[in-house]
Amino acid sequence: MSAMQLDAPQVYDVIVVGGGNAALCAALSAHKAGATVVILEAASREERGGNSRFAGTAFRAPHQGLAHVKTVLCEQALEDAERCSMSPYTPEDYRNDLQSTSHGRNDPLMSEIMIQDAWETIEWMKDKGVRWETTLRKYYNIETQKGIIIDLMSGAPVKVVGDGEGLIRDLYNAVENASIPVRYDCPAHELLTSGDTVYGVRTRQTDKYVDFYGQVLLACGGFSANPAMRRQYLGEGWDLVPVRGTRHNTGTMLRRAVEAGARPVGHWGAAHASPQDIDAPLTGDITKTPVIPRYSYTYGISVNVEGKRFFDEGEAEFGLTYAKIGKMIGDQPRAIAYQIFDQKTIYLLQTRYSSGRPIVADTIRELATKLDVNPTVLERTVQEFNAACPGADIGHFDPHHLDGLCTSSSLAIPKSNWALRLERGPFVAYGVTCGITFTYGGIASDDKARVLNNEGKAMPGLYCAGEIAGGVFYHNYAGGAGLTKGAVFGRIAGREAALRAKGAGGEAARFRPCKMEAAISSRRTA
Repeated sequence: MSAMQLDAPQVYDVIVVGGGNAALCAALSAHKAGATVVILEAASREERGGNSRFAGTAFRAPHQGLAHVKTVLCEQALEDAERCSMSPYTPEDYRNDLQSTSHGRNDPLMSEIMIQDAWETIEWMKDKGVRWETTLRKYYNIETQKGIIIDLMSGAPVKVVGDGEGLIRDLYNAVENASIPVRYDCPAHELLTSGDTVYGVRTRQTDKYVDFYGQVLLACGGFSANPAMRRQYLGEGWDLVPVRGTRHNTGTMLRRAVEAGARPVGHWGAAHASPQDIDAPLTGDITKTPVIPRYSYTYGISVNVEGKRFFDEGEAEFGLTYAKIGKMIGDQPRAIAYQIFDQKTIYLLQTRYSSGRPIVADTIRELATKLDVNPTVLERTVQEFNAACPGADIGHFDPHHLDGLCTSSSLAIPKSNWALRLERGPFVAYGVTCGITFTYGGIASDDKARVLNNEGKAMPGLYCAGEIAGGVFYHNYAGGAGLTKGAVFGRIAGREAALRAKGAGGEAARFRPCKMEAAISSRRTA
């Protein structure tokens, strides 16, 4: 066996592993704090950006209402804002949403930091060149609701112009303006450690390894793109689900951190998984992935291939339910479901539905035949649903708020809001499946984004942010909270890593050529 090939090590104050939202915010923050920074991106320049590149880019943050939100919107977005209204979203609202979606298991300290720093982080990102707009055109079909002032969901008040590609473009522009070097096609392979202390990271190249010495900041995602880890931690069938994001989130550095002594936390058996078009690509495809989410299920019913409903489509606004419904679909036969609408609500479907293949029929029986679903079963499902609805009068129907129009107790599975009878054909169905966005399990960290070991102590020289940091999301997820979490803790991690680099100063520099060279030499085996 030939000797391990190692290039001369490279030294920076802060080494950011990852290339998405959390990583870029961390790099910019560390640079602002006076550190020399390098970004290690496993993907090529063309595929850079991690899961953030595929995101819808809604950010969840407390605010005081539309007038407050307008202060961060770009000039082009202000015209759309005139077509909207938006209620305030208080810190208490945010706190309640995080607690309810995670069944009260979310880490209270990390959650509170997210809540308190969210809006300031949005303003900071604007200063870095990120362009904000409302979610109006993303989540509402404004062409079918002309002349109507739409009251937007207040929890996720803004998104980035251009979605994920816009977010990544804007942040990389800021990185390039700051002259922060980015090493593409440079996947991190392992941590360089001495006990709990982390002194650098080893990267893997075609014919060699390259070591980087400095404070290590992991912002390289979870294991959503690793079918073996998905099967191991999420369970049967998860190795087969389509991946909504990057193919580079393989969990390598998550495993390496745990092996080095970092404490695993969070819900390792759960993930953000949502309804996607039945023809979803197996891995993120930037030409398709952004337009295949199917989140208008609140306005109809969803049935499995046996023609039976299997969840409460009106439990809450979609932003608080969509990330758990993917699993529900995955648990159904063949991991397939059909969303069915009639002409009373078809105008409300998000514009992204135009990318799908609608199945249209004048009767429920005909629709069932086209879906290859037992017609008798589907007819019975619709008949029982209609009989349980409060009536044909839609005067109390409010598509943009919880309206309390619920089915009667005759149904085993209720519909808690927006329960209108399916009776006005033609009926329209869209096939959906489960798509995974990101995993919830990760490593423990503190209020300074320092990674904690199994004994609860900070591991010197190791920080984390984004999906790799566990402890906030369990079971479900409040839409827009993931990107906010990544940006908030990316800023903190970058600043804290820079401060330690400057404080460690000479000691760290002396360690690198001496102790690290000894460690490297011990690994050079024939």
